Amino acid sequence: MYEFKTTLLKFGKKGEKTGWTYVSIPLDVANIINPSIRKSYRVKGFIDSLKIKLVAILPDGDGSFIMPINAEMRKRIRKQQGAVVTLKLSLDTDPLPQSTDLLDCLLEAPVALNNFKKLTLGHQNYFSKWIESAKTSHTKADRITKTIKGLELGFNYGEMIRHFKKNS
Repeated sequence: MYEFKTTLLKFGKKGEKTGWTYVSIPLDVANIINPSIRKSYRVKGFIDSLKIKLVAILPDGDGSFIMPINAEMRKRIRKQQGAVVTLKLSLDTDPLPQSTDLLDCLLEAPVALNNFKKLTLGHQNYFSKWIESAKTSHTKADRITKTIKGLELGFNYGEMIRHFKKNS
């Protein structure tokens, strides 16, 4: 696990990243964690004393990487933009958990199941993560329903989200 200190930063206007809070991970640090990789990958470890896993770091275009720090993480570490945090990171090679509720429901929807199986594992995980992040059982059921309908229409995750946002 590699340890270093960095500052919480926030993007101004930057396309889809507008308003994101993040930390910068220099190329030399990224090369220690996962040598010679220039695309996004997952890390695990700690932000201060907060244990993290299944967190992606993303290339920033100049050889360095960024790691988004979501509102829940910021709340739990009690820090905002400009604060210094200690990161302890290592490569996360643990398999991503799939939503068992989604998998059970897909067994009842053969077209959706077939389209789900055609997706890469990473794209399958977008659906699972979205479903499992629901805070109530009603929201989870709604997300599973939308996922099944979207997959039956042949949508990937992004297309499904846009379709139901536009049609709600």
